[in-house]
Order: sequence, then structure tokens, then C-alpha cells
Amino acid sequence: MGVEAMSAKTFPTVFSAPQRRVVAELLPELEDRLMLDAVNARTVRLTAQELELVRDLAMAAHHHSHHGMKRNSLRHIVEAISKTLESASGIGSIPAAERLYQLKITLLDSTPAIWRRIQTRNCALDKLHERIQTAMGWTNSHLHRFKINGEVYGDSLLLDDGFTDFECVDSTVTKISEIVPHSGSRFAFRYEYDFGDSWQHEVLFEGCLRAEKGLRYPICVEGERACPPEDVGGVWGYAEFLGVLADPEHEDHDHFTQWAGPFNADEFNPKKATKKMQRGLPNWRRTQ
Repeated sequence: MGVEAMSAKTFPTVFSAPQRRVVAELLPELEDRLMLDAVNARTVRLTAQELELVRDLAMAAHHHSHHGMKRNSLRHIVEAISKTLESASGIGSIPAAERLYQLKITLLDSTPAIWRRIQTRNCALDKLHERIQTAMGWTNSHLHRFKINGEVYGDSLLLDDGFTDFECVDSTVTKISEIVPHSGSRFAFRYEYDFGDSWQHEVLFEGCLRAEKGLRYPICVEGERACPPEDVGGVWGYAEFLGVLADPEHEDHDHFTQWAGPFNADEFNPKKATKKMQRGLPNWRRTQ
């Protein structure tokens, strides 16, 4: 289907009466199609572009709304539109039960590059955090957050220090399917781990594919180079660490060797990473 045909085609989405009133508030130009006088649920037909716009507006409004009933309506609007868009095209061409999300995680500012390519089923961003930790080789010893389209996503119970006003989108309920383009096009966002060392990662959504029968997911498909040790001082500290290890005459060589243990910066095994991913992090929410 061409772009013009896709833009003209409309897709049916069922909204309750309160949800239709909220949609009208978000996008008043749709009022004449929302059947606002009807008291029961009604099927509304909107184009893909209109659905995307309403979904984006509803997500933004949900983040800032403090009214319980309206927040509930906004959440249901996002869910209903997401299902419609998924079934219409793009990632929806693969049934949800069989759909995999392929992501490439790259540690930024590290030369040569340290990266992993993983495949996972749809999950909350907090579960994706677990996938990234186990694929990269981190130990989940510090806080983390995502930054997506200018918004911070995280667990406010973990990130709020109690001293300053803090707001974030809840990563414990936001799923991968809600933040990637429903067209299936590539999309990048940030993942930060350890706010002291500030390990910044680019997470690149490369598209969706169908799960293979008999395979267990998530899996690490490929990657390069070892994960830096925890608390080594960020990317620049890691570069210094490698320099000391490579110089037996350096005054800190023995200390660093004893502290890090056996370490090969070029070593990475995707099969071992897959085992860690599938084993997961034990009681991971309590370790931070």
C-alpha cells in the first residue's frame, strides 16, 4: 500500500463516550466524527495520521493530568489506538504473540565500539532494562533511566531523591510497543546506567521480525567487546584502566589487575550473554 493510500484510509477504533469526549478535547477538529451525543461505546474511523496524533496528544496529557478518571480515559485511548495501528500496518503485520523487537545497544563514546544486538518479545521498559543489563554485562548495581523523545522514563520510586521535584514517565508500565514507530521504521533512544559514571547507551530499534519456533527468547544475536568493569569511572576512566593494564611498569598495574581480576577487553560471547538474559536478574528491583 502506497503512502498516499495509507494516509487516506481510515481505521476503526472503539471508544467509550467519556473517551470520545476526551479525544474531542485533544483534537477539536474531530468532533463531527466522534458521535458525542451517543451514550454508549461507538466505533470511530480515523486515518493513521489522525490516530498517531491523538495517541501522542493523549500520552502527553496523561503525563501531566492529575485527574484520576481523565487519566484512566487517556490510558485507554492510548491502548485502543496502539492496538488499531499495530493491526493495520507496520509491526502489526506480525501477530503480537509471534512478534520480536530487534534492538542494537551501543555504549556511546567508547572507541572501539562496545555493542550488542538483541531480540526480545514486547515488554515493559523496566524489563528491557534487565535485558540490556544482562546482554551488556552490567551488574544492576546502580540506577538507570531512559530518555525517549525528550521525556525521561523510569521508576519514580527509585529515582526520586525526596529533595527536588521529580517527574518521569512510568517505565514499569510503558511497553516497547508504545514507544517505537508503528510503521516499524528505525528509531533510536537513550539508556543511561549509573548516574555517577554515566554510561550512556544508544538503543536503536531496528525493526520487528517473527519469532522462530523452538527458540527461547530473549536472545543476544551478536556483539563486540567486553563490558567495562563497574565503578571504573565512566568511558574516560575505562580508557585509563585499559592503559594501566597494558603497561606492566605502571605504578597502578598490580592494583588494577588485582581489583578487576582476569579481564580481556576484546572478549565477548553472545551465547553466554543469551544465557544471562534468559536467566535474568535475581530480585533485580531490590538491588538498586
